[in-house]
Amino acid sequence: MTAPVRKIIAVLEGQTVSPPPIWLMRQAGRYLPEYRATRAEAGSFLDLCYSPKHAVEVTLQPIRRYRFDASILFSDILVIPDALNRNVRFVQGEGPQMDPISESEIDLLDPKGVLDHLQPVLETVRRLRQELPAETTLLGFCGAPWTVATYMIAGHGTSDQAPARLFAYRHPAAFEKLLTLLADISAEYLIAQIDAGADAVQIFDSWAGVLGEEEFKRYALQPVARMIRSVRAARPGAKIIAFAKGAGMNLKTYRQGTDADAIGLDWTVPLSFAAELQKDGPVQGNLDPMRVVAGGKAMEEGIDAILQALGHGPLIFNLGHGITPEADPEHVAELVRRVRGTA
Repeated sequence: MTAPVRKIIAVLEGQTVSPPPIWLMRQAGRYLPEYRATRAEAGSFLDLCYSPKHAVEVTLQPIRRYRFDASILFSDILVIPDALNRNVRFVQGEGPQMDPISESEIDLLDPKGVLDHLQPVLETVRRLRQELPAETTLLGFCGAPWTVATYMIAGHGTSDQAPARLFAYRHPAAFEKLLTLLADISAEYLIAQIDAGADAVQIFDSWAGVLGEEEFKRYALQPVARMIRSVRAARPGAKIIAFAKGAGMNLKTYRQGTDADAIGLDWTVPLSFAAELQKDGPVQGNLDPMRVVAGGKAMEEGIDAILQALGHGPLIFNLGHGITPEADPEHVAELVRRVRGTA
């Protein structure tokens, strides 16, 4: 019996697939009415993340609608600090919050129970691999150490992550220790996801764009490189996508420095620069999510530009960041049809 062809894995191996495979960041989310119904049934957002029944359901919803080439585990990057007992909670209208960590508290973080705490998430991965179509790539994920650390230090999201940047300048040794701890825990978490059935994993560094060149190297690139080395040492065949939002010109050294199989591109990356990056390996991206909200000509022109610039090399079509709640589900259907040439 022939093994199913998972197109995204083919791209991660360096192949050019035409039309390119497609999935969308946050493809399971509030723009879908069925997600909103399941979210209400589950209770709190964290309850949804930790309920395999509900997490499997919302992960499968966009696959049923659009037959994306990949399904990404429904969870959140902040399950790691939650597993470290930082009192994570999601406040309606305010987003994620937790107890801000101090310099002295970093030494008290205990990683021993993290994977036990995250067993419900790993059970979700196991169930998904059983329920997904055989040809659909199952993606696991986690947050990058820098991005997770920004929330742990501020206790909430900020516009420029000034609290974490200031903390890093004032307490460099403690900050490096926090990043190393998060890198090692996150690598173990990704290995566990792969063992549970994930075909590939993505590392999200949503706040890489606020860092200067030297800080990017120390706080974004090097911790992710440490993670990838650890994952590959344990699982040599692991396929890994690294997404450093806002990294700009720093992406020149990001793939080489991290050894990621593919790099994700946000919508601000010029397509001419993206084509240069693609010469060194697969890229993923990078449609502006607002084009999906707008739909029509704006969306069509954005899709066509990406396909023209990057479609002749190894490309995973995606957005430049997560789909927003305002997006019309029918616009997403039109997006998929156009990328696949069936519009």
